Amino acid sequence: MLRLLRQLWPEKQLDESAVKRVFERALDSESQACFCADNNNDQAIGFVSLTMKNNLWQAANLGHIDELIVDQAHHGHGLGSELLNAIIDVAKERHCTRIELDSAFHRKKAHQFYERNGFENRAYLFSKRLT
Repeated sequence: MLRLLRQLWPEKQLDESAVKRVFERALDSESQACFCADNNNDQAIGFVSLTMKNNLWQAANLGHIDELIVDQAHHGHGLGSELLNAIIDVAKERHCTRIELDSAFHRKKAHQFYERNGFENRAYLFSKRLT
């Protein structure tokens, strides 16, 4: 998984133990879901995660895709769409009325992928570092 995360965030120094702790919490959480795709050698080639929350704006549950990663060597073969559809099914099962994600400005190909899969760009994301 770390290999995939490094492809998604090549400029980021990943704290492996912190990533492992967060991943284990996600696996134990009722409000999160994860899927991993592997090749025949048990090597991760795709990953998607979802966080669900009660949301006043939706007056229902809202799903947020936290990560969607497909190994660069496996782009263009439909794996991203399979992972996306699998996590959308989970969001529907958990009564989410909307699913969202954020994507950095420079990820133009990712934006095209999401638009082909029915997502619309409807907002800016604002964030503030707290540590």
